[in-house]
Amino acid sequence: MIRIFIMAVVAVCLALPLGAQEEKPPPCAAPEHRQFDFWLGNWEVTANEKVAGTNHIRTILDGCVLMEEWQSANGTFAGRSFNRYDTEKGKWEQTWVDNQGGVLKLAGEFKDGKMVLAGDQLVGGEPVIDRITWTPNDDGSVRQLWEKSKDGGATWSVAFDGLYRKVK
Repeated sequence: MIRIFIMAVVAVCLALPLGAQEEKPPPCAAPEHRQFDFWLGNWEVTANEKVAGTNHIRTILDGCVLMEEWQSANGTFAGRSFNRYDTEKGKWEQTWVDNQGGVLKLAGEFKDGKMVLAGDQLVGGEPVIDRITWTPNDDGSVRQLWEKSKDGGATWSVAFDGLYRKVK
């Protein structure tokens, strides 16, 4: 009888989970990871009222990364960017690569309703600061303003001013 009781207790113990483990939220579940979600979707991008290209923005890797897939309207220029929120730094990071061999690394934050990312690079041996601002508009469109500075941020010139409109 004792042997049957011991076997029953062992069977019950084996059926129970080991320890009281807490359910951990997914690694990218914090609200900060959703700050750039306004950019998700399929877009037609115009600049100076002409179609500049198309862009497809989607989440990958369990919602931890936003991936951008750009294609110019004439089909000759394509690029991808990978965007993620770094919880330790409290900053967004973007790495852009394209079919011309270009690479752009930016970092920044969502503030005052806009995503602003910036980074330094060398162009022809000269330092340049790139700053890109994405602004969600009330009508669902997004403005992307890309500015460059060759004087350490004292003055800025517009490299690209595009308007994203969702494509069905």
